[in-house]
Amino acid sequence: MSLNSPLSGSVKSRFGGSGRSRSKIAAAAAVLISIPFFVSTFAASVTVGTGALTFGQGSQQAVACDSQVYVALAQEWKSAPTQTDPTAGFFRVKSVTVSGVDLVACQKTKLRIRLIDMQGKEIILGPSNASVLQMSVPLSAAPESSSDPAALALGYLTGPGDVVSGVMYASINMSTSGTSVYDGSTLSANSADVTFYIDPTQANINIDGALVGRTTVESVNNPSPMG
Repeated sequence: MSLNSPLSGSVKSRFGGSGRSRSKIAAAAAVLISIPFFVSTFAASVTVGTGALTFGQGSQQAVACDSQVYVALAQEWKSAPTQTDPTAGFFRVKSVTVSGVDLVACQKTKLRIRLIDMQGKEIILGPSNASVLQMSVPLSAAPESSSDPAALALGYLTGPGDVVSGVMYASINMSTSGTSVYDGSTLSANSADVTFYIDPTQANINIDGALVGRTTVESVNNPSPMG
């Protein structure tokens, strides 16, 4: 029985090509943007809403420190019963996983994710006007798996990059062992999964997958403190 999930369907890339639906991963070009004090590469857009993204798959991405990473969005049912329909609800975005991250090459960088709606506006991911989730890649030649938000410096930012302080609804998991949630490949320090969980409790942030139009991944420099 089909649940009509917004994350069901085929992958589409808005970067080049004919735009036809494809059953396999679509390669996409990324635009390198140079900004004073850091270099940021916006990843290719991934269509999600109205059944355009296969569950667990995404478009090939590129970040400044790694030439090939991937994005996978996970979903789960959010019950929202009404007086007329006790079975009502929607498929919420449970998590965003950046797969194939070379943590060794990406030392001294931060990874950021954003979700964009159908009108091109950034979707709120946390308290206040937080629309960006960010983590810091560990400074290690052999980074190990971690789900410690403090060690990974998990945090919220506004769209322009200002820090949003206060309560943290999100959680994170960086995996360097086991298998990738994206394609089942073997994980390592040179090909890791970084999963941002939007709000595991479902109590505060519940994003309807049908409203998501694109997702982006960025990398920014994170130099070591002077001293």
